[in-house]
Amino acid sequence: MRHRVDKKKLNMPHDQRVALLKNLAREVFEHGNVITTKTKAKVVKPFVESIITKGKKAYNYSKEIEEKREDSSVQEIVAKNVSIRRQINRNFGDRKLVKKICDDIAPKYIDRNGGYTRILNIGTRRGDAAELVILQLVDESVSKNKE
Repeated sequence: MRHRVDKKKLNMPHDQRVALLKNLAREVFEHGNVITTKTKAKVVKPFVESIITKGKKAYNYSKEIEEKREDSSVQEIVAKNVSIRRQINRNFGDRKLVKKICDDIAPKYIDRNGGYTRILNIGTRRGDAAELVILQLVDESVSKNKE
């Protein structure tokens, strides 16, 4: 029985699976998209979206810090901002990537409530006929043009 089991194991041990998730997410944030198999993309998608949500919170806190430079409540907001950035850094161990997520990527999705990534099918792999997909960040300018 699979009661209360919501994630796929991807036929690998826990540490390898976690490393795969982190590496795929890193590639998505660095390059904007990654080509992978359908199953791996479905597993990585919620992880990437939760990181972007945390980045949005950190961006909002940094905006509050700029507005309230001389108030006494700034220390609490700074602590929350640092805490969220450390939570993101726990997954990647790269401060430059955390800065890019919080200051460059997250502000693009401030008005969007979820759905930051999309999965596009591109066919099958020649060697083993695995379904290949592109996992990419949704671009706001493209979706606005369609509307």
